[in-house]
Amino acid sequence: MSDPVKFIAGRLIKRYKRFFADVKLDSGEIVTAHCPNTGSMMGLLEEGNIVLLTKTDNEKRKLKFTLEVIKVQATNVGVNTHRANRIVEQGIEAKKISALGKSYHFKREVKYGKNSRIDFLITNKESKEIFLEVKNVTLSKNKNIAEFPDAVTERGSKHLLELIQAVKKGKRAIMLFLIQRDDCKKFRIAEEIDPIYKENIIKAINVGVEILCYSCSFTKNNIELDKKIKFIDK
Repeated sequence: MSDPVKFIAGRLIKRYKRFFADVKLDSGEIVTAHCPNTGSMMGLLEEGNIVLLTKTDNEKRKLKFTLEVIKVQATNVGVNTHRANRIVEQGIEAKKISALGKSYHFKREVKYGKNSRIDFLITNKESKEIFLEVKNVTLSKNKNIAEFPDAVTERGSKHLLELIQAVKKGKRAIMLFLIQRDDCKKFRIAEEIDPIYKENIIKAINVGVEILCYSCSFTKNNIELDKKIKFIDK
């Protein structure tokens, strides 16, 4: 069970300069929140959308609020890309990801490749290393289908190419797409947004990189890893 999160509700006014979002809290106060998402956030930014924030007491933080969730009609969408790894980590600890087996230990943010860090390095009971990279997914242009990326991602392609090299060196490698939405049953690559990323996904699959897709469940004070959903390669 993940630690509870204290969400603060409001309404989105606007997102700007990528990392800022103005929000009118339910109390009536207008605040500027940090927006920890470098993507386009396509389909999420309509003025008036309900949003959920968290607040920090860290005196070193200039922006005390962080944008966590945007509600689009009845759908919850988690937009904090930094939270994605925490959600997956809690899923790893709870043995929710069947592809990893039941006996293993793991480390976070381990250096590998050319100036990169793998999100999780997992070592199973046979002492085999598994490289697991996480991508946060918020886009859904088609009903019940999650899509990635929502903008061209050179960094995403770089990670895929390095996972390919890991497989060629005899390691297991997994790309896990965390769909921080509660309305999707399938996942696809948005090749119309980034055709190069789609090409690299195909290369990765052909070499042996494993693709996993998991949705999230949202409660009043939690976001958790939920169900494995189908990857559709088209």
